[in-house]
Amino acid sequence: MDRVTAEDMLMFVNAAITSSGQREFHSAASAQRFSLDFLHEYMIGNYRDLYAATLALDINDHNATLIAHRLLVTAADADDDQKRLEGQLIGRRLRLVAPQRVYELFRRLRQSRVNNRRTRAIIRDWLSHRPDPAFDAVKYRTPLKQAVRHAHVKPDGDELGPFLFAGKTRYATPILESWRRAHYEQASIYDLPYTVAEGFAAKHNIDRATFLERIEPRMTRVERLRLQESARRSKIDLGVDLGSMPLTRLSSYVLSLPVTERVERRAELTRALRAAAAKVAAGHRWGRVAAVLDDSFSAFGSRQKRRRPLAVALACHYLCEAMADSYVPLWTSGRTDALLVYPRGVTPLGERVLDALEHNPDRLLIVSDGWDNAPGGMASEVLRVWRTRLDPEHEVIVVHLNPEYDADTFDVKKIGHVPTVGVRDAEDVPALVEFARFTEGHTGLAELKAHFDDRIARFLEG
Repeated sequence: MDRVTAEDMLMFVNAAITSSGQREFHSAASAQRFSLDFLHEYMIGNYRDLYAATLALDINDHNATLIAHRLLVTAADADDDQKRLEGQLIGRRLRLVAPQRVYELFRRLRQSRVNNRRTRAIIRDWLSHRPDPAFDAVKYRTPLKQAVRHAHVKPDGDELGPFLFAGKTRYATPILESWRRAHYEQASIYDLPYTVAEGFAAKHNIDRATFLERIEPRMTRVERLRLQESARRSKIDLGVDLGSMPLTRLSSYVLSLPVTERVERRAELTRALRAAAAKVAAGHRWGRVAAVLDDSFSAFGSRQKRRRPLAVALACHYLCEAMADSYVPLWTSGRTDALLVYPRGVTPLGERVLDALEHNPDRLLIVSDGWDNAPGGMASEVLRVWRTRLDPEHEVIVVHLNPEYDADTFDVKKIGHVPTVGVRDAEDVPALVEFARFTEGHTGLAELKAHFDDRIARFLEG
């Protein structure tokens, strides 16, 4: 029974890391959502304590808000001690989640008529930790108004209440006054957050190029990145700061560029990728490393997660390079220039695993969706023979990192005979590789629970 519980928990952690309910290369969005919803219901119904503890792990925002919603909706099923710990975990987790997702969670709670004391306290606590309430009032006006009403919260200061619930009047707070004036004065638009200013720009029929050029100082890093290419068509440079970008997001940006531009900017892009990888690699040394990196056609992902699997593989490449004493990268396509990779061809994982093992590494990392098809199943067989005949003492550490959730199996697709964990961001790889030992079947539920307890303690202290 303990083994079943451990396997179920590991399966759920993989899903909570990788799946966002969006279309993947091998499954539609509807299948992803149905599979993920079933898994959440199964876990909260059978392992409520472990389900809540997942909030302390490196799961994605989508699943963090799904867990928070289910825990709050089913509060009647929890005892006082469970409610206390769940409230702490939810409150701490929501501070790490993107604000628009938190406001969407509050909307769903309101829609579900969940308005108990614990829920109101969580909403009040989260709002009290927002760094700039006036900014939120402008950027998230409607969802903030709904959250304040739902939790019976009195807005901070003397002006937020009138701004949210009364008419347009003069305000002493600069951003609130800019919002009021932007209704009739174009100059005030450029003192507002980009997403708010964009609506006013359309209202005043402002030329797109002019708007982008003048609103640039108010853009967030993600907004600059998203709009950089469209701005360049208007001969506007939004000044994307590559040095401040996280490794996986930077990899996605690099892959969005045409190959010709990557060649032209090779030195700049390589320097930024290596700097981002060095930040993640600090304090980690992996010895001799070989990595099998999947750049087959399925690494394109989907329209909703465009090139995401390939971005994770590219980020892992630079991360391994930063952490290894010696490093051998092996792309499934056979390419040797990581900066110019793009999704193409079949997935000869078995051949690349053979090539990697010939280099006698201390650690072999496989970054792939697990669809080994050239020929099918070869990677699994190679690793089986390697483990049973050539390396029965597991001297070579082998870990499979899979960036895609398999809706049919409620887990990430595995390559037999090696531990497999889901991955969303390369920044989490050092921790995930350590976590992978639990998936080999050599550790029991007690050790897994001890790991969770340790993560919870550190998470709540953080």
